[in-house]
Amino acid sequence: MNQSWIFLPPEACHALSLELAVQRVTPEQSQTLSLAEALRELPASWELVLPVEAVTTCAVQLPTQKARWLRQALPFAVEELLAEDVELMHLALGEKMADGRHRVYALRADWLRECLALCAAQPPQAIRVDADLLPQQGSQLLWLGSRWLLGGEVPWRLALQTENWSALAGRCPSPRIASAPAGQALPEPVDEVHLLEQPHQWLVRQGAGVDLAQGEFAQVQTGAGWQRWRPLAGVVALCLMLQGGFNLAQGWYLQREADAYAASSEALYRQLFPEDRNLINLRAQFDQHLAQTGGGDSLVLELLAEVADALHADGAPQVQINQLDYSAIRADMALQIQAPGFAELERLRERLEQAGQAVQMGSASREADGVSARLVIGG
Repeated sequence: MNQSWIFLPPEACHALSLELAVQRVTPEQSQTLSLAEALRELPASWELVLPVEAVTTCAVQLPTQKARWLRQALPFAVEELLAEDVELMHLALGEKMADGRHRVYALRADWLRECLALCAAQPPQAIRVDADLLPQQGSQLLWLGSRWLLGGEVPWRLALQTENWSALAGRCPSPRIASAPAGQALPEPVDEVHLLEQPHQWLVRQGAGVDLAQGEFAQVQTGAGWQRWRPLAGVVALCLMLQGGFNLAQGWYLQREADAYAASSEALYRQLFPEDRNLINLRAQFDQHLAQTGGGDSLVLELLAEVADALHADGAPQVQINQLDYSAIRADMALQIQAPGFAELERLRERLEQAGQAVQMGSASREADGVSARLVIGG
């Protein structure tokens, strides 16, 4: 993946413009360009690196460890350490240090807004501090842009001149490592010296550093590309998954209901027309039987509907139809029925009468597998 960094110089603290000379750094090269030139043809993934002179770094003890409350505690924790009004500052929370304190970064919010306005067409993926990119081992010094950057395990992130180091060296943990181009005068005392040809490229390879795109500036971190929409896409995917599952379950339920109705219809047809042994097309065969009854189609349908409702009133039908005879002349339907007992026959008769049908029940006889009777409806 292509990656670029644009380093703002210390002069950016006082005058921001598209003509400002900046350093555009890629893994392959480092170029000095105007900000306008550096912003052209940037890859989707690029980071803005601020000069440490624009940022105040300190270490504070925060009264809570809960992530959602840490940012709320920051203004109260750093207020007395800042020279300017804390309401004017953008505060970014850094990592927790070995002694339990958190590193905090503060810079003027209006200045940062002005920086981001210059690259609004393609916002950076992250915002770093140049001194914060130094390795975390010991105390790190790097000669970059006519000053020494100080970083590493120390709580501060500073820019200083060679003569200022002696006053700070005693307060910085070992090893004290200085990295600089060949020929550069080195500060004293240091424990190690590394010679570099391309300090900007070396610096971006060392570590990520803390991203200052937090709080109101958090959108900068996800302002471009797919990552901006990742949470929404996750919600949409979850909704689609739930909808698909619901549709599948609903389809399965409706199919079961349809199968049950089909089985019930087939059972009723076989009870009404037991002579039909081959059932190929239930609708067509039923229409054929209705056609054979002449002009009484509507009456037959009405009587059959009443009988079906009465049979299924208790859920699963308890009364079985062994034979059905319809007389268009008398306009009645005779049913030879079988039930578990006399009570079921009586309930069937009562339901049909409640539906407005004239019902005549012949004598019922007890048989080995229940009670049988002849029931005449209509007429």
